[in-house]
Amino acid sequence: MRMIITLAGLALLGLTIASILRTLVVPRGLYSILVNRLWAVLRTVLRLAAAPFGYRTLDRVQTWLAPLILVCTLGTWLLGTLAAYTLLLYGTSGLSWSVSFREAGSSLFTLGFASNDRLRLSALDFLAAATGPLIIALLIGYLPTLYGAYNRREVEVTLLQTRAGEPAWGPELLARQALVGTETALPELYRSWERLAADIGEGHSNYPVLLSFRSPQPNRNWVVGLLAVLDAAAMQLALSPRSAPPEARLVLRAGFTAMRDIADALRIPYDPDPEPDGPIRLSYAEFDAAVAMVTASGFPAERATVDAWPQFQGWRVNYEAIGYELARRSDAVPSLWTGPRDFPSAPIPPTRPADRRPKTG
Repeated sequence: MRMIITLAGLALLGLTIASILRTLVVPRGLYSILVNRLWAVLRTVLRLAAAPFGYRTLDRVQTWLAPLILVCTLGTWLLGTLAAYTLLLYGTSGLSWSVSFREAGSSLFTLGFASNDRLRLSALDFLAAATGPLIIALLIGYLPTLYGAYNRREVEVTLLQTRAGEPAWGPELLARQALVGTETALPELYRSWERLAADIGEGHSNYPVLLSFRSPQPNRNWVVGLLAVLDAAAMQLALSPRSAPPEARLVLRAGFTAMRDIADALRIPYDPDPEPDGPIRLSYAEFDAAVAMVTASGFPAERATVDAWPQFQGWRVNYEAIGYELARRSDAVPSLWTGPRDFPSAPIPPTRPADRRPKTG
């Protein structure tokens, strides 16, 4: 029986260490069952508690989701190692359950040794004494990486607010540039979001908890921002293919590649090679209304709406499904063209500042 208990302790310790390594150490987007389950449970509890009070209350409550995931993950790892070392000590040293538990906890959390039932300490005691501080040190080193990626992301999301409205929307991005005559700034914007998309794809697939870090303002969200930039680039290529900058194609490729990297890490199914005329959830009527708004703002169109629609559809089919699922999972602000949410909501159009230019007589 003690041999079986020892093997169970080894198996539990191996599973716990594997979870720690795949979450904190391995530089690849590996699926973490622990983080995914904690996210699902905590998100559901917070959403059910706050959803009846509206989106802004939900946003404030969901701000605690990422910290709770980190704390619960650490607690689960420590409890897992405590249970594993208790089993190992009981199975190898002949101690009672109570003494094995007390000695494992003492070694793991206080670097002391509580039991006087043995004349000599074993290598297992010293290994347990090193494990607790090592787990905490790894998590402490993990936090600067998370917040560095978060800050890089939020800087671009905040800068996008002045160009695409709040919450961001792709057609609004094109319309605003046409209204103020800054269409020439679009290539630079696309370049910035191409690099950000690569950063997000690498960082958020390696550290999925970043998906739960919310923007400082309730109407901002990185998924909504990325969808807005991709929609703007796709619409520009569809409406004005001759004058559209090459950066529009590059940001589209970088954007849906990043989304697919995150989808792979989260095990979100998607079609890796969709047909250009494949179905999308955005309707032609919505696209037609957006084109009318954009062209009324002065954006030049080289194609008729009916001719531009298949081109836009061919771009959007590459990223729409994953973008909608990421927006749903992150409980993002319900912006236009970002899909449904798990809480009662209606799409929020972007706010546009009033025209304060002086009138000339």
